[in-house]
Amino acid sequence: MKISRKCHILIRVLPEEVPEGETLYITGNHRLLGNWNPSAVALRRQPDGSWSREFTFRRHTTVEFKVTRGSWQTEAADATGRPLDNYRLRVQRDDTITLKVPRWRDQVTNAPPPEERIRGTVRFHRRMEGEGLLPRDVIVWLPPGYEEDARRRYPVLYMHDGQNLFDPQTAYTGVDWEVDETATRLIEEGKIEAIIIVGVYNTVDRVEEYSLSPKGERYRRFLIRQLKPFIDQTYRTRPEREHTATLGSSMGGLVSFLLGWYHAEVFSGVGCMSPSFIYRKGETIKALKSSLPPAQPIRLYMDCGGVGGERLLYRGCKRVRRILRQKGLVEGKDFLFYYDPEADHSEQAWGARLWRPL
Repeated sequence: MKISRKCHILIRVLPEEVPEGETLYITGNHRLLGNWNPSAVALRRQPDGSWSREFTFRRHTTVEFKVTRGSWQTEAADATGRPLDNYRLRVQRDDTITLKVPRWRDQVTNAPPPEERIRGTVRFHRRMEGEGLLPRDVIVWLPPGYEEDARRRYPVLYMHDGQNLFDPQTAYTGVDWEVDETATRLIEEGKIEAIIIVGVYNTVDRVEEYSLSPKGERYRRFLIRQLKPFIDQTYRTRPEREHTATLGSSMGGLVSFLLGWYHAEVFSGVGCMSPSFIYRKGETIKALKSSLPPAQPIRLYMDCGGVGGERLLYRGCKRVRRILRQKGLVEGKDFLFYYDPEADHSEQAWGARLWRPL
């Protein structure tokens, strides 16, 4: 008897309540699950009050997913309001998965305002628009002492997935990078220069915006032609390329690399944490092979973990390291690579080693 290579998985969700007129969605690490787009794959309401949808995956596929009401601010939470961990499944056979949802993240009403949750001074610029892009918020973190010396100017670090950096209430897993705490500590200890950090929020088009796509080109253009001039005009920055850097993780690590490699006239420092070089069959790796190194030198940091999906990303990192060396870049001088075999693909893991690229 031949065993089918495909398995049917019915995902069934039992919520305590769903606001009238709203829909439940499933989002996860597979294209059938929307590639972590929180509003791409709707569930269907059943007569018994449950919500469900059937999927067909290849046997031995590992999937991770969550349930939302259409955004990360409305994801499923436990009874205390803490976002539920990813549900993880290794597909082996036809199966039915039942998930209970006690509460939703936005039902937590006793959270303090952002200014009390974030260490230091932050300013928000809401719904900034770029041509051909969805509006997005931008959060700007100012270093200790910024308000005390009106003559001092600061380097700027542009980071992607801005809602995950400073505030657990906006971070999609409920755990932020703690960028504010880490940067403050390193500055006060004299280990890094005081810097301004600009967190650029993502949108539901995150994957396309962070890749080698037309929408990705528009996102990079928005950062360079609109956002950076705005930041330089609004804050006391050091606008030269020598004092401008970019950093991100996963797809955010990929777009950071693209910004540094193709726009070295703007960015001299690049941080790529768990970069998704393998995205879309390694299109960035293929493009890198046929491209020339930046005309101006960049300082490039890359890293990766060794747990779960990090193992696949590590393969991409190894290929990029090899190509960089072939193009004459010297490891330890022009670029650094750090490997943590115990690290997984999470905000907590990236936050824990953020001090390295900073």
